[in-house]
Amino acid sequence: MIQIQEVARQVYDLATSNDPLAPLIKEALDVIDEGLDACGEDRVSISFNGGKDCTVLLHLFAGALGKRRSASEYTSPIPAIYIAVPSSFPVLEDFIEDAVKDYNLDLFYCRPPQEDSIETVVTPAASSITKGRDYIHPLPGPRSVGKAKGGEGMRQALEMYKAQLPHINGILIGTRRTDPHGDRISFRCPTDEGWPRFDRINPIINWSYADVWTFLRQLNIPYCKLYDEGYTSLGSTYNTFPNPALLVTSKQSANLDIQPLPSASSIISPTTALTTVMSNTHATPQLDALSPTEVLSTYISSTHTKSGAELNRTINQSSEFYSPSQYHPAYMLKEDHLERAGRGLNIPSVTL
Repeated sequence: MIQIQEVARQVYDLATSNDPLAPLIKEALDVIDEGLDACGEDRVSISFNGGKDCTVLLHLFAGALGKRRSASEYTSPIPAIYIAVPSSFPVLEDFIEDAVKDYNLDLFYCRPPQEDSIETVVTPAASSITKGRDYIHPLPGPRSVGKAKGGEGMRQALEMYKAQLPHINGILIGTRRTDPHGDRISFRCPTDEGWPRFDRINPIINWSYADVWTFLRQLNIPYCKLYDEGYTSLGSTYNTFPNPALLVTSKQSANLDIQPLPSASSIISPTTALTTVMSNTHATPQLDALSPTEVLSTYISSTHTKSGAELNRTINQSSEFYSPSQYHPAYMLKEDHLERAGRGLNIPSVTL
């Protein structure tokens, strides 16, 4: 478990230093302090889903509380809410569990029904062209999953939270300006009409993608391992993939002794496809009994019998398609506008 007073010393020292991040850290801590003063120190929670942004915010929140609390209060748990997406990554769930222990979180788990998904789950397009650069993503085309209703699941989750913990009236959120609809928010704003009443507190809205990673790495703060595998924005396994902008190129792989994924535009002959299938499935007596055509046909048929959701999830979680060594880590992404290039299309409007 972290020492909350040590975190307080760490972040407040950095906020008053000459470090380039100091103004942003001070701003975020001031917003947190103002929210705690306005709502009540024991009435503010943090929305935590294991992503990079809320991991930054959690560390700052712990620091702010550490400065305010007396020695006898250091062991008091930090209120938090986790609103899960459909089919979350197991490694992300593990990281959240670790954070609960490390930061002593009193975490309220909320999993809305599948049909009331928090976000529209759509797979990325097979290829994306962004600002003149082609990033080939060898995946199926966009495919919706289930009966996603955008913000309805979020609203229901907050209703459950308010019913369970009615004294909580402020929630810290790790939204930034570059997030979908992030340009419409302020440091503090109430929830919309018809939603459970909370103050939305957004301390890091002015942080960039690069600022987030500088903070995490400079302070050696643990983060979800998926980011080291090329993921830059996390959601459901159905609509979250390694960022194609971080794909290791042939030249890079020669230096790293890594074999890159084949380009989606590559022309593969039936013979090459069959060879790949055979090598990946490790030929067995059952396969030997079939002709090459039957083997390939069986493989294709078994793939097409899966539902779209099952196929997307299988592709996403299969090391045959994604090896951690084939993508650069998230902190190496230089173009902030490509942060969500590995996420699904048609991101819905979600309000609190």
